[in-house]
Amino acid sequence: MLQPMASGVCSTMAQALGEDLVQPGELQDDSSSLGSDSELNGPGPYRQADRYGFIGGSSAEPGPGHPPADLIRQREMKWVEMTSHWEKTMSRRYKKVKMQCRKGIPSALRARCWPLLCGAHVCQQNSCDTYQELAEAPGDPQWMETIGRDLHRQFPLHEMFVSPQGHGQQGLLQVLKAYTLYRPEQGYCQAQGPVAAVLLMYLPPEEAFWCLVQICEVYLPGYYGPHMEGVRLDAEVFAALLRRLLPRVHKHLQQVGVGPLLYLPEWFLCLFARSLPFPTVLRVWDAFLSEGVKVLFRVGLTLVRLALGTTEQRLACPGLLETLGALRAIPPTQLQEEVFMPQVHSVALSEQDLQREIKAQLVQLPASASGPPPRPQARLPGAQAIFEAQQLAGTRGATRPEVPRIVVQPPEEPRPPRRKPQTRGKTFHGLLTRSRAPRIESPARSHRGSTSSLDTRF
Repeated sequence: MLQPMASGVCSTMAQALGEDLVQPGELQDDSSSLGSDSELNGPGPYRQADRYGFIGGSSAEPGPGHPPADLIRQREMKWVEMTSHWEKTMSRRYKKVKMQCRKGIPSALRARCWPLLCGAHVCQQNSCDTYQELAEAPGDPQWMETIGRDLHRQFPLHEMFVSPQGHGQQGLLQVLKAYTLYRPEQGYCQAQGPVAAVLLMYLPPEEAFWCLVQICEVYLPGYYGPHMEGVRLDAEVFAALLRRLLPRVHKHLQQVGVGPLLYLPEWFLCLFARSLPFPTVLRVWDAFLSEGVKVLFRVGLTLVRLALGTTEQRLACPGLLETLGALRAIPPTQLQEEVFMPQVHSVALSEQDLQREIKAQLVQLPASASGPPPRPQARLPGAQAIFEAQQLAGTRGATRPEVPRIVVQPPEEPRPPRRKPQTRGKTFHGLLTRSRAPRIESPARSHRGSTSSLDTRF
């Protein structure tokens, strides 16, 4: 039997994250995607929702630096063309897909693009009845109780999740319940709530479920299980990258006793959905679904640099509490999508660098560590690797590969051109005699009058 994570592993991880060290006043304002229990009564009935659905949010109109409408239309047309021939696009033009994801997928097309990027559309096609069966099946009571307690915490200022009986909370309940039935050995992790909620803002429940499956099992394996071994490994990798790329910041964090497990799991587990303004969250997700987990490392390194990159910032954080507060209090103007994302993509961290550091940290893991060992080899580095793996699996799994049959009809043997017989100065009877096949003896017949006709000269 699985043990409930709310009172067990998740509460232990919450303490390890240092959440009890953060005062409510340190949280961001409601213009970000972060919600709190103090907002459970809901907003006033006449407050207007912004363009992302957050009631009273500050994103009603595009901010400075936002692409003009004409440019957005051009990008929409590019995405329509690429997704209309997705297999051809991924096979031959993935670099274009990556660059368009870095620029940001148009909001009108995220519902179409996210399942394609993460491979959820293939999973749904291969298991067309699975989600319906899971949605109709009764859930495990221990997980249903824990999920029910967390529903109102997911974006309480978003119009989809204001009402407990609304389609947002009910859809979130169905998606999270379906995952506990789909992977009963993993169950439910509280960090899956905000991830599934963001997916439901753009996708119907079935597609959101398969995207959640891909995120949990392909992008971030070992993150949402009972032992969270993937998070612990990536925390060590992040510390090593800090030591190499931001040595002064790393030294400061060591001096004040702030390890990566105090701030990194909230960032990575929730895919920054609770740490960044919502427009920036969407841009991070676009790049993450395209390029994989290295995007999360780049975002984390950028946040640490913005919070503690200067000597003045570090001097203002002499202790643990001040340092954690600085990591959660980066000015919103520095986190706007058009300002923040170029800095993320400029971080000098390649996929090869990340894999090299992961291997180095795996060697250093203590043999006495509790729980299963991390399996970073199960993680695929982005949309291209997922596409290739699904193509290969489809080829191997097919009993008879669907190869187009080309039927070639052998051409008819050409007949030699019929030549007009040379009869000048010759009798027709002589020509017939020379060109005729060997005669077969047969009883002689008398044909009167034939001699005179065969002897006729032309």
